[in-house]
Amino acid sequence: MTLTNISYSKQREADDRDARVSRSLKNIKNKFLIMSGKGGVGKTSVAANLAITLANKGLKVGLMDVDIHGPDIPRMLGLKENIGETLEQRMIPISYNDNLKVISVESLTEKKDDAVIWRGSMKHTTIKRFIGDVEWGDMDYLLIDCPPGTGDEPLTVAQTIRDAKAIIVTTPQEISLADVRKSISFCHSMYLDIFGLVENMSGFECPHCGKAINLFGTGGGKKTAIKSSNRFLGKIPFDMGMVVCSDNGISYTEKYPDTEVSKAFNDIADKMIKY
Repeated sequence: MTLTNISYSKQREADDRDARVSRSLKNIKNKFLIMSGKGGVGKTSVAANLAITLANKGLKVGLMDVDIHGPDIPRMLGLKENIGETLEQRMIPISYNDNLKVISVESLTEKKDDAVIWRGSMKHTTIKRFIGDVEWGDMDYLLIDCPPGTGDEPLTVAQTIRDAKAIIVTTPQEISLADVRKSISFCHSMYLDIFGLVENMSGFECPHCGKAINLFGTGGGKKTAIKSSNRFLGKIPFDMGMVVCSDNGISYTEKYPDTEVSKAFNDIADKMIKY
């Protein structure tokens, strides 16, 4: 095979993949990119619990974990099985319940603790496959959990899903807010609509005295949203129950539906529905 034929074959393969991506996206009504400027702000917890909250409202939801090097969604949701495949070699996402389907790199690997050592081109191809080669079906919402920062993964999503909207997660502390401003700049550069900002770990109620403690400060997310002319979606308090549930693959919002944390997720989900 000549170099020309190889180049033509690769281009045709890329064109076919892009066509499959376009067909798949037409069946998904709303797409949200969940991102953060830095790690450790609880972005994945927000993505997982928003997906569950939307699904429990009777909506068809897909949750796509494109944090290639740190895919935590399956563990947070207690999903241990691997992805299946149709006769047409399309991937079958894992069902969390009747309304929520999940796909992640971790669900493609046999040894869950093995490192994924990929360059940008491999990540780019995998993300496109997660959209075009997955049997998503008709979806009301697709939530994409990206790794922190503005690297390959959010770049590929922004370039591939042009009508996606970004939800940016931060904590109230200034170091996190500084990185959020970089995420806002990224969205503007990529012409990616910002749906709004979420202030996570915003306050903590002492279980002994009931006094409110601002572990990481408070109000910074709202101030940043106002200053940057973006919607503020709400504050989610810090709760040790969230840590325990995430570590054990249990849905916090299903186990503790009446807490301030679950109410906050419910309010944000309602804003996504009403938009």
